[in-house]
Amino acid sequence: MVRSLWSAATGMNAQQTNVDTIANNLSNVNTVGYKSQVAQFKSLLYQTLQSPATTANGDPKPTNSQVGLGVRTSSINNLHSQGARIASHSPSAVAIDGAGFFGIRNASGETVYTRNGDFTWAINAAGNLMLSTSEGYPVMGTNNAPIVLTGITGIVSSDIVIDGNGRILYPRADGEMVLTNFRIGVWQFANVGGLERIGSSLFAVTDASGAALNEATTANLRRSSLHQGYLEGANVYVADEMVNLIVAQRAYELNSRAITTSDEMMQTANSLKR
Repeated sequence: MVRSLWSAATGMNAQQTNVDTIANNLSNVNTVGYKSQVAQFKSLLYQTLQSPATTANGDPKPTNSQVGLGVRTSSINNLHSQGARIASHSPSAVAIDGAGFFGIRNASGETVYTRNGDFTWAINAAGNLMLSTSEGYPVMGTNNAPIVLTGITGIVSSDIVIDGNGRILYPRADGEMVLTNFRIGVWQFANVGGLERIGSSLFAVTDASGAALNEATTANLRRSSLHQGYLEGANVYVADEMVNLIVAQRAYELNSRAITTSDEMMQTANSLKR
């Protein structure tokens, strides 16, 4: 019965993690580029009560007797399915259709990756337009350098066009669109599930994910397409998450009931001597 107490306790801990994960998904239902998570569980070691042997009469007993010792959280996986495309009033907003990620240079000078294309045109210290995130981090181009429109004057940021391949164009005085030498970079990964989530909608490269593969320079990749004026919504489905939350809550209650039942059985056993 003591074993049942500990097994039920591990179940309660595991379901608490499950509820925490579901609650985090629901809280980010409106976060641009957010990728939902799901908790995975693993059974703990089993204790062998009786090994395969023969009975007292010599009859073979081919099966053994094992009892489980509970459960634990084995991993929390990121689900990188495509989110819904949402129209945006920002002309610098960009959504990815495909498996790619935008490259962002963070405050430490490292390149991190995101599906959040809620960008803006900022003016850097040299007075040039720079494509950046709302936090001010520069967006990387296909040449692994920040996209800074140098050598071009008289550009109005709201007139800048980003085509499906990430190329940046601007209108001349006569209205004709001019192609610049700048292009938004998009990267893919051999194992997208191995990326490390580092907060918000940002991911970092790990040994498990493999190196970032530049779509502009890597062969045999299915290219992603970009859509200006749109954002990718979170891939969180509220109805599914609410059902999962109910299931997790019921599992938590069942484990709690198992502890209560074990406690009552121990009380009964202790009262037998009276």
